Amino acid sequence: MTDTTTAQAAVEGAPLKRLFIKTYGCQMNVYDSERMADVLRPLGYGMVDDPEGADLVVLNTCHIREKATEKVYSELGQIKLMKNRKAEAGGQMTIAVAGCVAQAEGKEIMHRQPAVDLVVGPQAYHQLPELIARAHRHSGERLSADFAADEKFDALPAERHVTGVTAFLTVQEGCDKFCTFCVVPYTRGGEWSRPMDTIVAEAQGLADKGVREVTLLGQNVNAYEGGLANLVRRLAKIDGLDRIRYTTSHPADMDEALIEAHGELPELMPYLHLPVQSGSDKILKAMNRAHTAESYLRLVEKIRAARPDIAMSGDFIVGFPGERDGDFEATLNLIREVRYAAAFSFKYSKRPGTPASAMPGQVAEEVKEERLARLLALLDEQTIGFNNRVVGRTVPVLFERKGRHLGQIVGRSPYLNGVHCEGPEQLIGQIVPVKITGASKNSLAGVLAPVLEPA
Repeated sequence: MTDTTTAQAAVEGAPLKRLFIKTYGCQMNVYDSERMADVLRPLGYGMVDDPEGADLVVLNTCHIREKATEKVYSELGQIKLMKNRKAEAGGQMTIAVAGCVAQAEGKEIMHRQPAVDLVVGPQAYHQLPELIARAHRHSGERLSADFAADEKFDALPAERHVTGVTAFLTVQEGCDKFCTFCVVPYTRGGEWSRPMDTIVAEAQGLADKGVREVTLLGQNVNAYEGGLANLVRRLAKIDGLDRIRYTTSHPADMDEALIEAHGELPELMPYLHLPVQSGSDKILKAMNRAHTAESYLRLVEKIRAARPDIAMSGDFIVGFPGERDGDFEATLNLIREVRYAAAFSFKYSKRPGTPASAMPGQVAEEVKEERLARLLALLDEQTIGFNNRVVGRTVPVLFERKGRHLGQIVGRSPYLNGVHCEGPEQLIGQIVPVKITGASKNSLAGVLAPVLEPA
């Protein structure tokens, strides 16, 4: 996961107030940041791409790893200096911390960094206008962190501001799985699904604005209460919405209906992020993952039987408490059997309050480092191998933006690869056949092709 700064939004004329949002972590935080901007836009806030001189700075935080939390405090130290400079010039900057760190450490944040004006949890950012008003009046509660997800979505503006041809769409929040390493149930709450009609209406609005691909988001998205397959089938009927993706999934909720949808719906892209975390049954049990290595492998077989060209992606944690050499080798063996197109890998790090943080058998840091290096080498080899197998094929690419080089445009393949090729800007927003001519670990290169070749 990487830090991303929310792109500058187009507003009519210069904004009355300047808003800067920095987003840490997952795609759900990206969605939340976009919706924060929507909430604040009627108050005269327009996005800027630099915190210096901003009237409101929001750090939308992630609590998955300890270093991510420390990054927030480091960032706050720099923003405090900007706030002081603005005050010396006669202005005012409001600093808000939002997201999962806000939920987990709300009062600690304000104690540790008094320059923070307000703290808002991931289910309460619809209250930002009221919290900002209270902060400016120097009265009332400056911290809001609750789990009323239904209230949040009911309060958000129906109109979304979008600037590209792809968009995130949150359909489910929270998790009931309680993996022993994870803070999500404590920071995002229990599983809660948005009404299907509301989601379909939001997707229709995005399509009306030119969005051609949506990624459905949830901490446990395939636990969507109305059935994720049912939702995908409804979204596939929306004119102009040509591509559908979803993330993140849990193996225990990958049902037959969703697997069938992968085989039947061309709009559902052949890419699936299905975290496994470990290949050792002993470690999976200690993680409370509710699946075994064997059940995961059989699930992958079913998915590939329905959609043979699907690109599999996964998550891995190395150095979980109690992990021995044999457990780690079991993870490597599982990776060799699955053959991943992409993956995310992390060293285990303690999260305060989670059961794993107090488990015996904590693994030494140098052992984690060595195992992670071996794991990454194997996964990189598989990613490069997958990308090389696409070379020579012609695939449909949705072009999203201009490239860094003159005359270059950039898009995504159905497998989520970045694809670079020369072409006119008029193709941005279009799905165009591209013959893949080269591959690296991170992207593909190609040339525009006149027709699609049979796969």
